[in-house]
Amino acid sequence: MKIGVFYLGFCVLHTLTSSATNKEVFIQMTPSRSQFFQYERVSLSCEVSAGGSRLRRNTTTRGTESCPYGWGALNGSTCTITTLYVSDTGLYWCESESGDQSQTVHITVTADPVILDSPALPVMEGDAVTLSCTNRKTSSSNLTADFYKDGVFIRSSSTGNMTIHSVATSDEGLYKCNVSGAGGSADSWLTVRVSDPAAPDAPEAPDAPDAPVMSVSRLVCHVIVGTPYLLSTIILGLIYRDRRAAQLVAEDRRHDVIMEVE
Repeated sequence: MKIGVFYLGFCVLHTLTSSATNKEVFIQMTPSRSQFFQYERVSLSCEVSAGGSRLRRNTTTRGTESCPYGWGALNGSTCTITTLYVSDTGLYWCESESGDQSQTVHITVTADPVILDSPALPVMEGDAVTLSCTNRKTSSSNLTADFYKDGVFIRSSSTGNMTIHSVATSDEGLYKCNVSGAGGSADSWLTVRVSDPAAPDAPEAPDAPDAPVMSVSRLVCHVIVGTPYLLSTIILGLIYRDRRAAQLVAEDRRHDVIMEVE
């Protein structure tokens, strides 16, 4: 009996661990930038290949917590912070039911007048990336801004924008901007993801998938789980057969007694 319970537990564990593997978790955000002015709005969504997920964050003031407990509005897999405060500055990520985590996003919320609009998520090597300096106190498109990387001055722009036309891993680093008379932004880290050189430019049509092959362990699990039901069915059938035979014998005897009396 103990052996049977052990193997049954093994089968349940095997099924759970098999279904929990190869899960991918992704985080998306709108707008997709790492810096925000206080009182702005942001939405973060979680995508997982299988099962459920939740959005989590870690801030200096409140530690680690999940949406929506007091700081976000949850709608399906999307958590929206309708009014951002400086205290919302921190790390945000998605986490699946099995504990797998997505890319971490760092969100900075400031009460200062200048922010740097830069990608919050990694960019692909070779893509064009535009960094924009925004001054909340003016809506003018003629915004002269100085851009810095790792604390070193790069260039000035009369439009408030700086474009890296073909981003490379050497472009990774901390970026910030400064507007004369208004101040500077916080630092934002730009992450560059290297494309896979082995990936084909034009993927060929995939071959027809092979017929699924059941593993030995899964086959054993099916046998172990199914055997009790099969044995129960056989035993019930035998019991029914014996009872039916006994009933027929009793009816024959009753019939013989009636005939003798007559």
